[in-house]
Amino acid sequence: MAKDKKMVTAITSMDEDFAQWYTDICKKAELIEYTSVKGCMVIRPYGYAIWENIQKILDGMFKATGHENVCMPMFIPESLLQKEKDHVEGFAPEVAWVTHGGNEKLEERLCVRPTSETLFCEHYANIVHSYRDLPKLYNQWVSVVRWEKTTRPFLRSREFLWQEGHTIHATAEEAIEETERMLNVYADFCKDALAMPVVKGRKTESDKFAGAVSTYAIEALMHDGKALQAGTSHYFGDGFAKAFGIEYTDKDNKRVNPHQTSWGVTTRLIGAVIMTHGDDNGLVLPPAVAPTQIVIIPVAQHKEGVLEKAGELRDRLAAAGYRVKLDDSENSPGWKFAEYEMKGIPLRVEIGPRDIEEGKCVIASRWNGEKSDTALDALEDTVAKKLQEAHDGMYEKALANQKNRTYECTSMDEIVKALEEKGDGFVNAMWCGEEACEDEVKEKTGVGSRCIPFEQKKLSDVCVCCGKPAKHMVCWGKAY
Repeated sequence: MAKDKKMVTAITSMDEDFAQWYTDICKKAELIEYTSVKGCMVIRPYGYAIWENIQKILDGMFKATGHENVCMPMFIPESLLQKEKDHVEGFAPEVAWVTHGGNEKLEERLCVRPTSETLFCEHYANIVHSYRDLPKLYNQWVSVVRWEKTTRPFLRSREFLWQEGHTIHATAEEAIEETERMLNVYADFCKDALAMPVVKGRKTESDKFAGAVSTYAIEALMHDGKALQAGTSHYFGDGFAKAFGIEYTDKDNKRVNPHQTSWGVTTRLIGAVIMTHGDDNGLVLPPAVAPTQIVIIPVAQHKEGVLEKAGELRDRLAAAGYRVKLDDSENSPGWKFAEYEMKGIPLRVEIGPRDIEEGKCVIASRWNGEKSDTALDALEDTVAKKLQEAHDGMYEKALANQKNRTYECTSMDEIVKALEEKGDGFVNAMWCGEEACEDEVKEKTGVGSRCIPFEQKKLSDVCVCCGKPAKHMVCWGKAY
């Protein structure tokens, strides 16, 4: 396959320096640009188009489960934030404050939204009065600010885009069901749209969301063996409702507190796609979220009929519902091949004079590099098949990486040995439930608890740390 050497060598090999490889792709594929605001980034059109596709698919899934979109203010009065003690303590180190409006000092500081639980609570207190008002199934697509000390594009920035769902229910059972349902929505989205396998589970007490009764998460394993928390779903019980005075009259005419949830994913998912599927030549995008699914490259386009035929193919594929681009620029075919390979476009269609004579074109798949001749009259059917093959192949490849990098260990010595000999990955090991042991495992092995998987396996009867009776199998790992 023809390649432009300068373009390929501009991306550091992931085996040489994975962090630099990641940064090179973010920059070279024109996903982001740095700004004069430390810790913040410009999401460039190509990167934002990926987010738009993520947003469109997820938004449809939310609405299919009965949720409505709303929009809360971006400022939170300090007094409002202080109402839930655990919540404010959890976010205090990351909060950005507004102290002046113009030249005047504000009477009360305003927090720039790090998350919106308190705003939703204030709103619920005003609109929820009877059991007939429940449930409220809300979501919003906004940006939030968290004053992170160490930042990296998409993975951790001081301002980022996300969705945050907030729901309120009459009973604990309904709220818990909602929490689990939305976690499953995220897991299904990761598999069906991002071709990314995840582990579903519950966070330990020390790692749950500030103010939550329980937090559930999906954990993905990146190509380098590190874990990435790809989404979370929280059950709040009635703690927030009590703190904010939210009550309703139930069917027995009693005043009771409702139960709440929240759940969210962020632009971090773009980073997850890069680190799950990318290679040394650049991005490898899942077809469902790729801004361009097919690029058409005319070969010897100066010759009669080539551009016309390429345009015809573009129109046919666009009419069939695909996101397709025709590159009729004066750049060489080799430059174009390298450019769109680096940008991760799932399929490349090549068409030249000889192809036209023979009634065919060449289709190259980005995910595995395979090229094949395709009859022009079967183009739409072949493209549909190859895009599905790309998704399925990418998922199976990522799943194989996850399985090969998941180690079952029954002692801390085994954990250390597995990581040293096989490299970073998920470590499944038993745990007694004590936070002291959780901390000691991280201190001595370098891996922290990621979640308590829903799919449990009894690897031994005792805790991997202290030898006392084990309560859960935990998925441990080094995390971004």
